[in-house]
Amino acid sequence: MQINETITIEDWELTEQFIRASGPGGQNVNKVSTAVELRFEAERSPNLPGAVKNRLKRLAGRRWTKEGALVLQVDETRSQARNRDIARERLKELILKALEKPKRRIPTRPTLGSKKRRLQSKKARGEVKALRGKVDPD
Repeated sequence: MQINETITIEDWELTEQFIRASGPGGQNVNKVSTAVELRFEAERSPNLPGAVKNRLKRLAGRRWTKEGALVLQVDETRSQARNRDIARERLKELILKALEKPKRRIPTRPTLGSKKRRLQSKKARGEVKALRGKVDPD
């Protein structure tokens, strides 16, 4: 499976298992295993760099197993072949997203004007609260 011009996923890294889909569909759902469970052995993959594996693990979330595999389940259509194509497309999109390096955030400091405005608003708010006290009969 070709991801981009440099990364290719070998057949041994992917495992497909067809399972019964849930939800509406009548007898078809009870008889035919149309849902697909695509398992990608990401941790053992020699084609993915370490940084990409880490980003992929973070993007995958609960779909990442303890063994280091990425598991995608698709049961959107009644066609087994279409579900298989959707699962492979989602895997490709996830890997492409993991290939993008996140921009490094450059920390900024608040401007002098914003500091002064903040202090001025705090002072005004404090004055409003100070005037809320009990009134002396004097």
